[in-house]
Amino acid sequence: MGRVAELRCVLCGRSFGEGEVEYTCPHCGNDGTLDVLYDYEKARAEMSRAGLASEAPGMWRYRAILPVSRAEHVQALAVGWTPLYRSDRLAAEYGVKRLFIKDEGRNPTGSLKDRASAVGVGRAVELGRRAIACASTGNAASSLAGFSAITGLDAFIFVPRTAPEAKVTQLLVYDAAVVLVDGTYEDAFNLSAEAVEEFGWYNRNCGINPYLLEGKKTCALEIAEQLDWNAPDWVFIAVGDGCCIGGLYKGFSEMVSLGLIERMPRLCGVQAEGCRPIQRAFVEEDSKVRPETAHTIADSIAVGRPRNWAKALRAVRNSGGRMVTVTDEEILSAIGGLARRTGVFGEPAGVAGFAGFCKMAREGMLRADDSVVVVVTGNGLKDIATARRACREPITSEPRLEGIRCLTRAGGPGGK
Repeated sequence: MGRVAELRCVLCGRSFGEGEVEYTCPHCGNDGTLDVLYDYEKARAEMSRAGLASEAPGMWRYRAILPVSRAEHVQALAVGWTPLYRSDRLAAEYGVKRLFIKDEGRNPTGSLKDRASAVGVGRAVELGRRAIACASTGNAASSLAGFSAITGLDAFIFVPRTAPEAKVTQLLVYDAAVVLVDGTYEDAFNLSAEAVEEFGWYNRNCGINPYLLEGKKTCALEIAEQLDWNAPDWVFIAVGDGCCIGGLYKGFSEMVSLGLIERMPRLCGVQAEGCRPIQRAFVEEDSKVRPETAHTIADSIAVGRPRNWAKALRAVRNSGGRMVTVTDEEILSAIGGLARRTGVFGEPAGVAGFAGFCKMAREGMLRADDSVVVVVTGNGLKDIATARRACREPITSEPRLEGIRCLTRAGGPGGK
């Protein structure tokens, strides 16, 4: 299993040994998120293309650069190796050479956040912790609850009272201690931070705990391997706290440094128009984001004060990528548009990356010879109420064939 060599602050560059600091840089405060670094010469010897080809599917095939040192601390859930579907239909429709959809909704609790929770819970067990906590708009919470349940860790979850019912139900099914906070995600985050400090729980909040992003980076490692080590030109992903796009950047960077791929793809982060602090900082070339109030249907990226902003901005800037925004109407359109063309059903935040791709393609910002990957971060069943807004109404019929004849005369589904 992987061995951590050092932790390095993304802002000031100071280095720390493992165990010297727990979460963030003591000199830069909570904004000083840390990079987890490894002995890459050793990892290069352990992670060859041929060697990986013989590994079992799943994120732990990349264990040489993951921060859980003992195999017995890995939970027995099949995380990762999610499908990467090629869609020639969408590629032709939007004028790119190749388009792939990475369906993260196929993870055990239905989102990319399972990658982070697998590492976070493994670390907590390794450190001998008995309880773990996080704040979430829903997906990280349900993910943590599920992974904690099978290890016997007590999970304390803080979510806004407005979180979708399906996500809250997942938490309760896993028997987590759920706190519905009367307030925003920011309020839930602050309360969870106070509780972690007071009771000594392990902190699973990805914007604070540097090890969680290590799980998320495995999405990038898989994309590279599933494309036969040919990096795409672009990767699109939704951005809330900044952890997912930060993870993609770290994963692709490590693949380059290990000699497994030749170049870094350009990363495009997509935020909702009603909550775009990182996109605003990117466009205005600020060194730091300014908090704002979130107003969007995409609850999973409704983060007005992102904690991992520094890694997100680094990811986009260093890869030569972009930050774009999409409206709630464009997100709703993307739910149905993606499902009807690929069979992949994503939640609002899950399809925000696809909405951003569509927008950039329509505006002529992609080339005809581009290869593109869109990461769908969460399953559509997470938020059925919003998904229904993207659908036409069902047909009510008496148990007689005449009503169905009327439907066929209208041209079938959608009048086609």
